[in-house]
Amino acid sequence: MVISLILLALLALSGLALTYLVVKDESFMWRLSAGSIAGSTMYGVVVFAVCYVAGVFTPVTLLVALAISLLPLLLLWKRPDIQKQFLHDWAVAKGKTQGWNLKKLITLSYYLFFFTVIFFFFAQACYYIPEGGKVAAGITTGGYQNLGDLSFHLGGIFAFSEGAVFPPQNPSYAGAKFSYPFMADMLAACFVKLGADFKEVILVQNVTWAIALMLILKRFTEKITGSLLAGRIAPAILFFSGGLGFIWFFQDLGAATKGFSDFIWNLPIDYTIRNDAKALFRWGNTMTVLFITQRGILFGMPLTILVLQYFWRIFSREEGTEVETASAAALKPSFFGKFPLGPFLVGLMAGTLILVHLHSLAALFIVSAFLFFLKLDKWTAWISFGVGTALIAVPELVWSITGTATDTEKFFGWHFGWDKRENDFLWFWLKNTGLTIPALFVGLYLLWKQWKDANPDLDDDDADEHESEEPAPKKVKKQKQKPDNKPVLDIPNGRVLLYFYLPFAFLFILTNVVKLAPWEWDNIKVLIYWFVGSIPLIAYAVAWLWMQRGNFWKGVAALCLVVLTFAGAVDVWRVASSQLKLGVFNNDSMKLANAIKQKTQPGALILNGGIYNSTVVLSGRQSLMRYPGHLGSYGINYGERENDVKKIYQGLPEADSLLQKHNIEYVVTTPEEEYYLSQSNLKLNYEYFSKFPVIAEFGKYKFYKVKG
Repeated sequence: MVISLILLALLALSGLALTYLVVKDESFMWRLSAGSIAGSTMYGVVVFAVCYVAGVFTPVTLLVALAISLLPLLLLWKRPDIQKQFLHDWAVAKGKTQGWNLKKLITLSYYLFFFTVIFFFFAQACYYIPEGGKVAAGITTGGYQNLGDLSFHLGGIFAFSEGAVFPPQNPSYAGAKFSYPFMADMLAACFVKLGADFKEVILVQNVTWAIALMLILKRFTEKITGSLLAGRIAPAILFFSGGLGFIWFFQDLGAATKGFSDFIWNLPIDYTIRNDAKALFRWGNTMTVLFITQRGILFGMPLTILVLQYFWRIFSREEGTEVETASAAALKPSFFGKFPLGPFLVGLMAGTLILVHLHSLAALFIVSAFLFFLKLDKWTAWISFGVGTALIAVPELVWSITGTATDTEKFFGWHFGWDKRENDFLWFWLKNTGLTIPALFVGLYLLWKQWKDANPDLDDDDADEHESEEPAPKKVKKQKQKPDNKPVLDIPNGRVLLYFYLPFAFLFILTNVVKLAPWEWDNIKVLIYWFVGSIPLIAYAVAWLWMQRGNFWKGVAALCLVVLTFAGAVDVWRVASSQLKLGVFNNDSMKLANAIKQKTQPGALILNGGIYNSTVVLSGRQSLMRYPGHLGSYGINYGERENDVKKIYQGLPEADSLLQKHNIEYVVTTPEEEYYLSQSNLKLNYEYFSKFPVIAEFGKYKFYKVKG
């Protein structure tokens, strides 16, 4: 873990230095959070470039890439203006920890609460249970939704760390390019290659990215709404998202034969995602269905929100389109002409999403297209952003789509209602999201109305004229003091906020009428950004209620927040409290994987069943094919190859010719392969494989050499 922490800290400082080239007047904590994302992203891009040129993924190439990625640290040493601002920000941050009072204690408790939840939750993502316990020993996960995804990501990590060449082929489908956005797994493989344990790397990365996401979303909400309280509420709405599942929770609690304590420590089901017809929940809690399972979105979301926050800077005319400092001016090359540097640098960062999380880039593309046409007077900023994005994204896109086995036609089609199935559309969304949509509309109305109330002398035409006369107002004047002398925070221009929200509303409509992935549920990878864009408005509605006079309204605000988060909090608790211990790879499987690494070349091709937890995953070797559920969701036509796999395992007359056809070198037979075949009422023919030499065996786990 020490290696992982040191590397992440260095990359975070390097990324922090870069933030001074893009934004000013941000806190040290925000810069460190943004820096942890930007630094890791930069390292991933540099690793890919260096290793691609070298053709190998070795400690030497990784250290060279690390040295290049740490070059921005020179800004803190060689640039007096940036160094001065950095030292000032650090001093302010230190000052906030001195002279403890009740307010600071509450603030500390807030951050400790989220850190504790995030740490214990992601500690269940991937861990090892030793022999001798009540649960079978081996690699385990505590997230039910993570059972298959963990294997997929481990396969990606070991494909890089154990692969013969760079970039590796698709480990789940030999002979095809590994075009899945793999940067999160590649970064984990970097740490593994440099000596870190893969389980600790996954934990440290997940916790770091989740905390960065919390702080970045908090600041994004503050900028959108002008409310510090809304900023504090926003992370709870994201991390504990859920719908009306708490109703079923209380029904189950009432029917429980034991007490509350026993029930809460042994929850029977998840309450934000389930498939039974009378209680269809498909939205899911973000932590349990997205962040623990899809490491790409956990990495990509904070990166995307950083870009969205910069969009707000441009769109709201909060400040100029670039940082007006000597640092920015000195770094602005002459060929930029009048194109601003800030959006260009942000665009470079956005372009990396091709390899981080492609659906996040798709959402950004839609949002930026809307905002471009809604704010044409800022065309230089939008064009500069687009040039920066294309400079990184286009080469990555061209590389990723050439030689891929993905059938892009499977990604698009008309499909109404997302994953509502036979449910009524309105009831489905109300049940799945609860107060989310009503609170969203309330938040939009309140921010618009309060801006109008703060500017009673401006009608809509006057507002347009006011905007044209004042090209870059920072914020609208503060509202008058309330009778109890509690100040109301600055309210952004209501009309601007409504326009800024339009693309997020479009994302909701789009994902409910068009299928953007082979499996319609995967629309959530874009749909989630409707939710991200809505969170500031939802949080503001709750904050507004809390700021009203009287305990009644505070009680209403608290109740609304509970309704918004209760079901999600229950599901997060179920994982974080280690109630589920789901074995993924047992000890015999792990031993066989180590034997495979020792007895085969890195590029060896192995036959295994179409299962998510094949022992081949841990070896880093290529599989002819793995889990069809993963392959189908990525648009790969695996049907013919799967039929061949089943014929070989049955030992049919054509088995020998099929082994030659696919150039199979080794075969594994394990209980997992038996189970895989049994799902099609087939049996594994051990007698057929007895003619091949067994080169490794642990219990029922055998490894055969079938070629050479």
